[in-house]
Amino acid sequence: MSAEENMALVRRFFEAQGEGDLDALDEILADDFVDRSLLPSEDPDREGYKRSVAEDHGAFSELRYIIEDQVATDDRVVSRLTIRRIHDRGEFVGIAPTGEEYEATGIVIHRIAGGKIVEEWSEGSGILGLTQQRLEQEISEREQVEQELLVARRIQQASLPKEIPALQGWEIAPHYQPAREVGGDFYDFFELENGHFGLVVGDATGKGMPAALVMATTCGMLRAVAQTSNSPGEVLGRVNEALSARIPPNMFVTCFYALLDPETGRLSYANAGHDLPYLRRGNDAKQLAARGMPLGLMSGVDYEEGHDFLREGDGILFYSDGLVEAHNQHREMFGSPRLRRLIMEHDEERALSEVLLEELYTFTGEGWEQEDDITLLTLRSSAARLGEIKDKWRFDLNPGG
Repeated sequence: MSAEENMALVRRFFEAQGEGDLDALDEILADDFVDRSLLPSEDPDREGYKRSVAEDHGAFSELRYIIEDQVATDDRVVSRLTIRRIHDRGEFVGIAPTGEEYEATGIVIHRIAGGKIVEEWSEGSGILGLTQQRLEQEISEREQVEQELLVARRIQQASLPKEIPALQGWEIAPHYQPAREVGGDFYDFFELENGHFGLVVGDATGKGMPAALVMATTCGMLRAVAQTSNSPGEVLGRVNEALSARIPPNMFVTCFYALLDPETGRLSYANAGHDLPYLRRGNDAKQLAARGMPLGLMSGVDYEEGHDFLREGDGILFYSDGLVEAHNQHREMFGSPRLRRLIMEHDEERALSEVLLEELYTFTGEGWEQEDDITLLTLRSSAARLGEIKDKWRFDLNPGG
C-alpha cells in the first residue's frame, strides 16, 4: 500500500473509534494486532482494544479524534491528534460522570502490513497518558473531598444530642436523616436551671465542612446563651450578634427556638427565618408564627416572640426544609400544604415522623436521591400530666376540698 493509502486507513481507523464502530475496527485491525499504549490493566490484543473503545463510548459522548498533522514513511503512519470527549454517560476508571469535557493531545504511531494495522503505540504526551493523569488527579481530589465529608459528618454527629431527655409528662421524639452530602441541619435540647426546657431546630446554609463548622458553632452559642435568659427572642438576638461577627459573609443559620415550662405547659418561642412549626390541636393544625431574620446575616436584629399553652393532646412538629422542599420525578415539591394535611389526618396510632417519611417516599418514588438533610422533632403533652395540672388548679381554687 502507498503512503497515502496507509494514512487514509489510519484516518478511517480514528473515525471508527470516534463513532464506536466495532465492526470497522475488527476489519481494520490485524489478527495479531498489538497495542502498546493502553492502560496497564487492559489487554493489548485486538479484542482488548475493541473493549476499550466500547468502554470509552459507555462513559463518554461526543468523542472526536481530530488529526492536526499526519505523515507516513515505509510501513508507519505518525499522527498528531487532539481528542475531545464529554464524560456524561457512565463511570470511567472508578469516576462517576462529571459532565465535563476532556481534551488531550498526543502523537500516535501505527505500523501497517497487508492493509491492516498490526501495531500501535504513542510518543510524546500520550493521549491515554494525559487522560489517565487527569483522572488520577480527579481521584485524588475526590478522595480529599470524601475525607473532608467524613470529618464534617463526625462534627455534625458530635453536635447532636446523644440521648433524648426524660421529661415527665411529655413525649419527645427526634428523627434525623442526613443526605449523602453533609448539610447543616441540627437540633438540640436545653434543660435549664429554673426547670424550663428549651428545644431548637435549625439549618446552616451550605454543605460539607463549612456547614458542619457553622452548625457546631451555632449549637455551642445557643446552649451557652440559653442558660442565661428566659426570653427566646433575647437568646436569638444575642447569638445573632456573636455569630454575625464570625460567620462567613455568604452563610447564615435559620433556627426556631422554643422554651417550655413543663409544669404549666406554657410555651414561648422565637424564630430566625426557619420553617414554622405546626401545632396540632384537635382536628386543626396551625403554624407557630414569629418573625425574625436568619442568624449571622446582620447585627442589630430584634426577634419577635410568640406564646401559647399546650393542652391535653396538643402536639408540635418542628422540622427542617429537607422535608417540604423534597421533589419528585416531575419536579413537584412536597410542600407545606401537604404537610399540614398529613398532620391533621394523623391518628396517633403510629409516630408522626414514621407517617411523614412513608408519605415522602411514596411521593418521591423509587430511585429518589435525598437532596437535603431531613430533621423532624415532635413534642407532645400527655393526658396524665395535664390531669395533674387540673387537679392542682382545682386544689388552688378550692383549697377546702
